[in-house]
Amino acid sequence: MIFNKYGNNYNIIGKKLKDIRVEKNISQDVLSNKLALLGITLYQSDIHKIETNRRTVRDFELWGICKVLEIKSEDLYSPESIK
Repeated sequence: MIFNKYGNNYNIIGKKLKDIRVEKNISQDVLSNKLALLGITLYQSDIHKIETNRRTVRDFELWGICKVLEIKSEDLYSPESIK
């Protein structure tokens, strides 16, 4: 399956996701486990790939990430990510 990239990245939320996750003191493993409780399978390695812009993010994954981190989806977008 071929995915379109934005610039050279598969997503534009990776850096902010990592920043917010670290700020809230939540490890990638804990985030993965909390997503599993919502029925969303995202392994620690998937989260790492998202944070390093090497994996796309599905809409239900974005919803789950926001629910677990208690943020709005807009919080994951930074001005420099949308150029």
